[in-house]
Amino acid sequence: MPASTKSKGAKFNLDTLTHQEYKSIAQKHEPKRSTFKNCVLAFLIGGGICLLGEAIQRGFMSWFGMSVTEAGSPTVAVLIIISVILTSIGVYDKIAQVAGAGTAVPVTGFANSMCSAALEHKSEGYVLGVGGNMFKLAGSVIVFGTVAAFFVGLVYAILGLDGVQQP
Repeated sequence: MPASTKSKGAKFNLDTLTHQEYKSIAQKHEPKRSTFKNCVLAFLIGGGICLLGEAIQRGFMSWFGMSVTEAGSPTVAVLIIISVILTSIGVYDKIAQVAGAGTAVPVTGFANSMCSAALEHKSEGYVLGVGGNMFKLAGSVIVFGTVAAFFVGLVYAILGLDGVQQP
């Protein structure tokens, strides 16, 4: 007996439904997205993450007497730890559903994707599951960063720039 479904009084045979017919039915039932609202939420939440990073950096500078350069690394580490904890308890994904790309761009999004992959493949073991799958995304990002840094360095060398900013 062929599978069928009803949609607003119409009956469709799923076995004989063409790709184009399925696509038009799916588009009718797809929820409408507000692009403007999504952009505003991504901007606000992504900006909030960056504001949190700035506050953490200022805290390191005032509490521990660090310079801006010295406070950079511990700030990134704290943001990564916060992201991993929020991912582990299932909160980061809920924030990401609302904020979209606002949570994917900062370093916290990268930490989230690494932690998510590790949690997802934990049942396969720590070496082949967690270790093997967690670095699938990280590998491509690291390779891109390394290759991009090489070409930027090459351009700097060709142009005779030393890359040091003058005060």
